[in-house]
Amino acid sequence: MLIRSLGSGFVHPLASEITPEKVWQERRHWMSQAASGAIGVTGVMAGLGGPAWAAEAPADKLTPFKDATGYNNFYEFGTDKADPARNAHTLVTRPWSVMVDGLVKKPLQFSLDELQKIAPQEERVYRLRCVEGWSMVLPWRGFSLAELIRRVEPLGSAKYVEFQSLADPKTMPFVGSRLLDWPYVEGLRLDEALNPLTLLAFGMYGQPLTNQNGAPVRLVVPWKYGFKSAKSLVRIRFTEKQPATAWNKAAPEEYGFYSNVNPEVDHPRWSQATERRLGEDTLFAKKRKTLMFNGYADQVASLYLGMDLRRNF
Repeated sequence: MLIRSLGSGFVHPLASEITPEKVWQERRHWMSQAASGAIGVTGVMAGLGGPAWAAEAPADKLTPFKDATGYNNFYEFGTDKADPARNAHTLVTRPWSVMVDGLVKKPLQFSLDELQKIAPQEERVYRLRCVEGWSMVLPWRGFSLAELIRRVEPLGSAKYVEFQSLADPKTMPFVGSRLLDWPYVEGLRLDEALNPLTLLAFGMYGQPLTNQNGAPVRLVVPWKYGFKSAKSLVRIRFTEKQPATAWNKAAPEEYGFYSNVNPEVDHPRWSQATERRLGEDTLFAKKRKTLMFNGYADQVASLYLGMDLRRNF
């Protein structure tokens, strides 16, 4: 993980407005080099003036922007990986609000601008691993979800956090299909939600989130399979009981509530021991070994001490 403080002045519509033009142009130059594979993750952050600390190895390069924005799961816009990029232009992201309620002392509804100003935003480079066997390395912008959680003050009875995505059949053509029970719902244990790695993200690659990547605000939980990181959030609810999540309801034998990245637990239809990194699609590119907790074991393994991670998949 790479972290760089960006301050609290981030405004969603124009990323260039948050940084002096000279600095912004330098950032774009470094990002383009990283996306093309010219430099690794460590190099890009050194070039941006941030701490040169790599989560895995210098060879863990950023995924090219075209792959990160052109190969997506966002089933509200279609089931093919290219569908979100083709169809998500219909998503309307202004005005936008997020309701935070349930078992909290201070239930609040935030406009997008209010939400973005809760805490200083940071730039973090995270690996993401998808259950189908592909992975990415992306530079996100946002702040730890814990900052929002502290603001609303969960009650002692709150044990879980439920995340609800927008489900608008007028702007999302696949909402209403039989694939899932809409709206899309995901969930975390409260201690997972409070982990500093859990990110509320508003941008990526130095600019606001694209529609197909979950604009205008999404969750990023880097040690879990990608479907846990719910997109286009409209509600965050604190509960005592474990939320019934979209994919767990649709196929409980395939998608557990925890969905921690675990190379030792196969999906019923394929192995999870290796992965294909987007942007490394050459004929002779070798698959990578999948890392336990996606490589974030030092930060999150303590959350699951004493648990059977094969049973609690």
